[in-house]
Amino acid sequence: MRRVFGAKKNNDPPPSIQDASDKITKRGDTVEEKIKKLDVELSKYKEQIKKTRPGPAQEAVKARAMRVLKQKRMYEGQRDMLYNQTFNLDQVQFATEGIKDAQQTMSALKSANKELKGVMKTVNIQDIDNLQDEMMDLMDVSNEIQETLGRSYNVPDDLDEDELMGELDALEADMGDETEADGVPSYLQPDKESDFDAELNLPSAPAGHTAPGRSNAQTEDELGLPAVPRASLRG
Repeated sequence: MRRVFGAKKNNDPPPSIQDASDKITKRGDTVEEKIKKLDVELSKYKEQIKKTRPGPAQEAVKARAMRVLKQKRMYEGQRDMLYNQTFNLDQVQFATEGIKDAQQTMSALKSANKELKGVMKTVNIQDIDNLQDEMMDLMDVSNEIQETLGRSYNVPDDLDEDELMGELDALEADMGDETEADGVPSYLQPDKESDFDAELNLPSAPAGHTAPGRSNAQTEDELGLPAVPRASLRG
């Protein structure tokens, strides 16, 4: 029949590394569950051995415990073998993904290199240098324009700075003469003669009376003004 009709071809894709790794990991988990059950059974036999007196009964319990222990060792060997296979598959998958990433990186670099070459063809270094020189010249011209517009009018350029400093010092000296040590100008200082009278503490003459010893002194009215003699008023 196969010679006449031919055998059916299997067109299913091969399993991936991830599929194989997941399958082996699942088998390892199943073996791990069996080992845990055997551990529980060994714990029971251990308690029975402690409670049983030495003799045929204790030896029978030890034999069963030995059988379970052998099964546990066998399953542990299978589990370790499956986990080693999973580890190897993970390493292969990591290497494969690294190669794929390297291929993508190379493709991106080639595309960027091609694009960069196309852009560099449109750029001329000499044009950039000329543009920079032109910009510097324009900045110099702009500075000159600003300086020209900021120039002051009617200010002579041939002034002697030493002469100006001398006039400034003289002005400060004049201002210092007008000001006493306490910082009050001389025209605001009290009169020296009034200060002298205050130091003598002389009493002032009464208003409207003639000072003793002075026959020619004039009398003053209630406002402090010199009083006019009555004889002059009659005439």
